[in-house]
Amino acid sequence: MKTALSIRQSVLAISAAAVFGITGCATSQAPVPVAMAQTVAANPQLSTLSALLKSAGLQDALSQAGPYTMFAPSNDAFKALPQKTLDDLAKDPARLKAVLSYHVAPGKLMAKEIKAGPVKSLHGGNVALSKAGDFVLVEEAMVQQADIAATNGVIHMIDRVLTPVAPR
Repeated sequence: MKTALSIRQSVLAISAAAVFGITGCATSQAPVPVAMAQTVAANPQLSTLSALLKSAGLQDALSQAGPYTMFAPSNDAFKALPQKTLDDLAKDPARLKAVLSYHVAPGKLMAKEIKAGPVKSLHGGNVALSKAGDFVLVEEAMVQQADIAATNGVIHMIDRVLTPVAPR
């Protein structure tokens, strides 16, 4: 028969093990923020964007200090584009770079800070932002996942590919 002291010691040992186990799991699974290009590359829902950033030579730029806000089209957003459009972008690196840089704005803009109005993109064109409650729109695209942390800014995953207006 266990004494009160040994029962108390057992309970303390089990409690300590549970606390350390929970704490250990939380810290070992918490993602460590990395630069925007690496954050995109690590997200399976952004693999198409990651490959296109590499093709356009934008990975190094998006690894710089920033801060930046990226409106990142998901894989499904790219699948919704006509294949001819994707093929044309692949053949024209300058146009691909223009389209992708249209998705990036200087500065760090968290979803809760978004107000209706334009924001200047790295491409040079204005991107229209709007907000209704918790819903954030970027042009015609809906933010599906907001505030993905990167060391040099923030990423908002969107459901469409934005297309800059061609200069006149």
